[in-house]
Amino acid sequence: MTHGPVPDRGRTAPPTAERRDRATARIPQVDALRGFALLGILIVNIGYLASAYHGSGIEDPAFRSPLDQAVRAVVAVFFEAKFFLLFSFLFGYSLTLQTDSAERRGVRFVPRFLRRLSGLFVLGAVHAVLLFPGDILTTYALLGVVLLTLRRLQPRTAVTVAVVLLAAVGAVYALIALGLHAVGGAGVDPAAAETAAGAAEALRGDAASVVGAHLAELPDVLFLLAFFQAPSALAAFLFGLAAGRRRVLAEPLAHGRALVRLQWVGFTVGLAGGLVYAHASLAHPGGAYQVLALGVDVVTAPLLAAAYAATVLRLSTGRYGSRLTDALAPPGRMALTHYLGQSLVCALLFTGYGAALVGRVPPLGTVVIALALFAAQAAVSRRWLRHHPYGPLEWLLRVWTTLAPQPFRRRDGAAG
Repeated sequence: MTHGPVPDRGRTAPPTAERRDRATARIPQVDALRGFALLGILIVNIGYLASAYHGSGIEDPAFRSPLDQAVRAVVAVFFEAKFFLLFSFLFGYSLTLQTDSAERRGVRFVPRFLRRLSGLFVLGAVHAVLLFPGDILTTYALLGVVLLTLRRLQPRTAVTVAVVLLAAVGAVYALIALGLHAVGGAGVDPAAAETAAGAAEALRGDAASVVGAHLAELPDVLFLLAFFQAPSALAAFLFGLAAGRRRVLAEPLAHGRALVRLQWVGFTVGLAGGLVYAHASLAHPGGAYQVLALGVDVVTAPLLAAAYAATVLRLSTGRYGSRLTDALAPPGRMALTHYLGQSLVCALLFTGYGAALVGRVPPLGTVVIALALFAAQAAVSRRWLRHHPYGPLEWLLRVWTTLAPQPFRRRDGAAG
C-alpha cells in the first residue's frame, strides 16, 4: 500500500520489504489490512455483546422485524467467521517480519516471542472474564506456540498443511452432521430461551453479576474456540506464514494476477458458503444442517477472507490508495489497544458496568454503533500516533516482550 500514486514500472520499482523495514519499520499493507479486520471483528462481536440471544439459536424476542432479520443475515453472510481469519493470517505474516528483524539485529527470537505470547494470554484471560468471553487472544497465544514450532516450513508445505487441516475439519463436521441426521437431529435446546433471558438479566446487574455471567458462558465459548475457531485460525496462521515468506504484502503489484484470481474464487465460492452458513444458522439452528453448514463455512470462509484481503490490496495500489491507507493503517497499528477498547466501550454500553442496554438495541443500531466506534478509534489513532510510536497496550506488550524500556513518546522528527 502506497501513500501516493502507483509507481511507474518503467522508472522506480516498489521498495522491497527489507528496505521498507529499515526505513520505517512498518509495512503499510499489514497495518491497513489489520485495521480492516478490526472493523469486521467489531461488527461481529458487538452482536454478541448487545444481545444474550445472539448465537443461541433463538431469535431475540424484542427484535423480530424483517429489518432485524435482514441485518442479521448480512452480518452472518459477509462478516461472521471471516474477519478473525484475516487477523489470524496477519499474525502468521507478522511472525516472518519479527523473525527477520531479530536475525538482522542478532536478537534471540524464541524467548521474546514466548514472552509476547504469555502477555497476550494474560490480556486475553482478563478480557474474557471482565469484558467479553469470546476473546481470541488466549487462542492466539496457545496456537502461537504451535506456529513457533512450524516457522521453518517452506511456503508450499505451509499452504498444503493448512489446506489439509481445513479439509479434515470440514470432513469431521460433515460426518457429525450425517450422524445427527441418522438419529433425527438434535435441534435447539428447549431451555435456550430461558437461559438467554437469565443471562441478559445477569449482564444488566452489578459488576459481580456481569463477571458471573461471563464465567457461566465460558465453557460454551471454549468449546466453540477449540473445535471451530482454533483449527481455522491455525490454518490462517500458516497461510500468513507462507505469504510472509513471499513478501506478498510488501509488493502487491507483483502479485496482481493472483489477487484477481482470489477475488473471483473468493467472491463466488466464499459467498456461496456464507449463504449456506447464514441460512442454516438463522433459519435452521441446532440440527444436522447447521453442523454441515459449519463444515462448509470452515472450508469456504478462508476464500472470502482472501477475497477481502485481495480487494483491499488492489485498492491500495489504485488511484485512492493513499486515502485507504490513511483511513485503515492507523487503527491497524493500534489493533491490540483498539480490540480491547472496543470490548470496554461495548461493556459500558450494554452491561451493568454502565448503561445496561443489553437486549435493548436493535441489530441495525448495533451496526451503526460499531461503525461510529471504529470511526472514533481511527481518529484517535491518527492523533495518538503523531506523538507516540506505539499504542498504549502495544507499548506495554513490547516492554514485556523485550524486558527493556521502550520510548512512550515519539522523538521530535521521528518517522511515523
